Amino acid sequence: MIEIKICPSCNSENFSSYQTCVDYTVSHETFQLIKCETCNLVITTPRPENHQLSKYYKSDNYISHTNKASTIIDQIYLLARKYTLRKKINILRNLKKKGTILDYGCGTGEFLNACKSNGWIISGLEPSPDARAKANQLNQILIHESLDEIQKKYDTITLWHVLEHVADLNDTLKKLSSLLKENGIIFIAVPNYESYDAHYYKQNWAAFDVPRHLWHFDKNSMETLLIKNCLTIESIVPMKLDSFYVSLLSEKYKNNKQTLTGMAKAFYIGLKSNLKAKQSNNFSSLIYIARK
Repeated sequence: MIEIKICPSCNSENFSSYQTCVDYTVSHETFQLIKCETCNLVITTPRPENHQLSKYYKSDNYISHTNKASTIIDQIYLLARKYTLRKKINILRNLKKKGTILDYGCGTGEFLNACKSNGWIISGLEPSPDARAKANQLNQILIHESLDEIQKKYDTITLWHVLEHVADLNDTLKKLSSLLKENGIIFIAVPNYESYDAHYYKQNWAAFDVPRHLWHFDKNSMETLLIKNCLTIESIVPMKLDSFYVSLLSEKYKNNKQTLTGMAKAFYIGLKSNLKAKQSNNFSSLIYIARK
């Protein structure tokens, strides 16, 4: 196991105990979360060694790698993904002319496929062999396995719910920043543990997703991390559907089963989370849009 003793965001060694969470997806092991008292980054520690992390993704329940809709929540996820793909493309259109794009952690490649259909020159990176094979087949391009394989620079780089999985935050962000063209733009979507649904579900909040999620961000910790890596946030955009999907999973974890009553409760919590976030912008998930 790896124990984190220095905050990768601000280099502080001042931590407090934050939460204890269970891996509901694969191992059902318990993991501890600690909070940096300087920048607010929450960290899963101790956590499995880097070479052991892949086994925590080996589940048909990990839908972003399988695309199998075996439950009603999976069906909702796939429907929501169609909507969010259109939203992501619209955000790109509004902020950047079409050009070259790298989707880091592209999963099974649906976002890349949408970009290609909208005139972008696409590249992708995905460490999971199974997901990478699906992305290769869907997009008919070679999906990279690691950043070491990439030499060219890009107009746009995207990380959709990926950074929280990355073992070495600073090394990865430095490399991604170096792959951006002058005035290039990077989109980083991550869960926000300061959202209402996170506070409501606490240790059952599905977006903690230990140990796959190694880091847990709020706005301050993300800004601190990006500044450290020479990236400046221009805007923060909410992902409003995430509160509903995350609440559905959280309600299932909380009650050890999925029920119609639980689904209704999840919809209510998701709606309440979005309404409360109108003033604070503490939505369940946030897209940070930054430039070099």
